[in-house]
Amino acid sequence: MALHLRIHPVDPQSRLIKQVVDCLLKDGVIIYPTDTVYAIGCSMHSREGLQRIARIKQSDPAKALLSFVCHDLKDLSQYARQLDTPVFRLLKQHLPGPFTFILPASREVPKMMQSKKATIGLRVPDNAIARAIAEALGHPILSASVPAQMPEDLADPDVIFENFDRQVDMLVDGGMGEIIPSTVVDLTGEEPQVIRPGKGEWE
Repeated sequence: MALHLRIHPVDPQSRLIKQVVDCLLKDGVIIYPTDTVYAIGCSMHSREGLQRIARIKQSDPAKALLSFVCHDLKDLSQYARQLDTPVFRLLKQHLPGPFTFILPASREVPKMMQSKKATIGLRVPDNAIARAIAEALGHPILSASVPAQMPEDLADPDVIFENFDRQVDMLVDGGMGEIIPSTVVDLTGEEPQVIRPGKGEWE
């Protein structure tokens, strides 16, 4: 059975964040809050964690729609290339926030995490717990949204715990989440393209 760990949503307790990071560094899989729906995540270096997430999502690890949850823009710039001034300005304007940006992957991204197009989804959520975990971990959390049949299954940590307590190692409970996922924007073309409308408003 997974550990149900309640963490303060505004001022995360450092000793509890360390407990989460210790789990991730041992190939653990966690469910944790973001500024949109709850996410399922592992260390970006954990092949075992990636495979477990793919099983939970019922998808091929090579085709799973995963993103990197980063602590800040500086962190993000390590894992994406071709961040020219207009692209960086666009990222700075919208992050932290409820967006996932598709960008060309840098060499820092493990091959097992890249799509065939060598792109990666990157997020900097406006959520203190998610960013504290990524900062303490020292690298991004490889993440996907929690699979759900009903919208409330994405937001209520007690319901999520009931549904996944035997599939993950830890539920990080930061209170009620959202039922709308992030807006996904592809920045690999000449113009930004919204490929999934979500919570973030794109103009």
